[in-house]
Amino acid sequence: MTHYDAVIVGAGHHGLVAAIELAEQGWQVVVLEERDVVGGAVAHRQVGDFVMDEFSACHPLALASPVLKGLELERYGLQWARTDRVVAHLADPSDTHGDLLSADPAVTAEHLDAGHTGDGHQWRRLVEAYDSVKGPLLDALLLQWPPIRSLPALVRAVGGSQLLDFARFALLPVEQLSRERFGGSAARNLLSGNAMHADIPPDAPGSGIYGWIMTMLAQDVGFPSPRGGTGGLAQALAARAQASGVQIRTGDRVTRIETSGDRVQGVQTASGEALRARVVIADTSAPMLYGELLDDVPAGIRARMDRFTWDLPTVKLNLGLSAPMPWTAAAARGTGVVHVGGDHRELVTWSAELSAGRIPHHPFALIGQMTTIDPSRSPAGTEALWLYTHLPRGLEDEDAAAELIGRSEQMLDRFAPGWRDLVVERWDQTPRSLAQADANLGRGAVGGGTMQLFQQAMWRPVTGLGGPRTYVRGLYLGSAAIHPGGGVHGGAGHMAAHAALRDRGVVGRGAGLVGRRLRRIIDNTTPRF
Repeated sequence: MTHYDAVIVGAGHHGLVAAIELAEQGWQVVVLEERDVVGGAVAHRQVGDFVMDEFSACHPLALASPVLKGLELERYGLQWARTDRVVAHLADPSDTHGDLLSADPAVTAEHLDAGHTGDGHQWRRLVEAYDSVKGPLLDALLLQWPPIRSLPALVRAVGGSQLLDFARFALLPVEQLSRERFGGSAARNLLSGNAMHADIPPDAPGSGIYGWIMTMLAQDVGFPSPRGGTGGLAQALAARAQASGVQIRTGDRVTRIETSGDRVQGVQTASGEALRARVVIADTSAPMLYGELLDDVPAGIRARMDRFTWDLPTVKLNLGLSAPMPWTAAAARGTGVVHVGGDHRELVTWSAELSAGRIPHHPFALIGQMTTIDPSRSPAGTEALWLYTHLPRGLEDEDAAAELIGRSEQMLDRFAPGWRDLVVERWDQTPRSLAQADANLGRGAVGGGTMQLFQQAMWRPVTGLGGPRTYVRGLYLGSAAIHPGGGVHGGAGHMAAHAALRDRGVVGRGAGLVGRRLRRIIDNTTPRF
């Protein structure tokens, strides 16, 4: 039996961040990863002459994250690629212009003013507001839960007289936010399209601030991707971890987390090996942790996990094209990310169809033109491109995926006639194949659980105190299943490592005792509401 200070279950980017931060404090750390490569949903593969990202591809949060910036991953081989033409939104196949978000806010504002006088000024106001709060806001989102240490700086940045308005702003649906700020459709389309990177309906609370943050990140850092393939980020994290003394074992699946009383003891692997540890951090989904890896889960958690809601199932098309996509709209040509399928009003309809359990007749899709972002992805003159869109919850079978793929292809026929003639490589991913490729992507969901307000903060992944601590001493959940949720930012891994380190100290042990007592009351109580 091998003994470690910490075992990390899963070598996703959160797990690797946690491993680095613990190892740098002198801990002996091992990371166990079921797949043959590190990175989890941050990975790529070669398909013919094309580098195709397996899951995630563009990472604005990663480039802006105080967690990842602090690791200086460029020293370990990471290089970022990005475009000046960041995002295009295509709403009408007959529109030969489209809406464009440039890396330069002044250029974006000029485009918006051309469509509706005054919208450019309103756009610059949103950019200025973001610039004034982005530091403490990102710290509050990514560095701790609850964000007590970051709140004073955020309050100062917002301004005392603006706090109530900021709170309202944070709760607005994106459709309401854009209606209040803009008279033309272009800005409203760009905000709404960026909001759809999460699964919050455009007329639901919280979609506004998510759309605003994603849009402002696009203005601030662009929509970058690691040069050579998105797995380059994971490889840099792994190199950083190994330089800190972390042992990484791939192809090594954890089948059980061992506990004794209320204390973690270690893990058991599929090969029958037992590893003892004082701390275990699970970079896994919440259903995996509480439904498969642990025994004797308290009744309250089991009952609440029955209510756990995945984000929407994903269908992803990966295409190798012999030439750039023949978009009708000029805004999409030479642009890194394209949102295509409808305007901001039609996104409400698309989302409502998904909520009603119907496969949308007119899909909305997010598209990445990866060779445009990073020319190393495929031979000169070609394009490595992905498209992803969503099925309704509960419709994750192959027949439903095939139907949605067909409708997505028809949508592309309208916006880029002749694209089919350019396809030389193709790889389709369905909810089933996504979940088979990465066990954390349950039912083909890529966000670790819905990002809607009812499953955020102290309700993520289930009602409790929020954050990485679990009902077992020494066991932490450090994945997108906890606050702040999906995205490549390292925040969940950082919070798990920070909690483990803090719990070793005198103050942390005292606070942890109080927290465990509160958690025990909640976790052992079956909810009545």
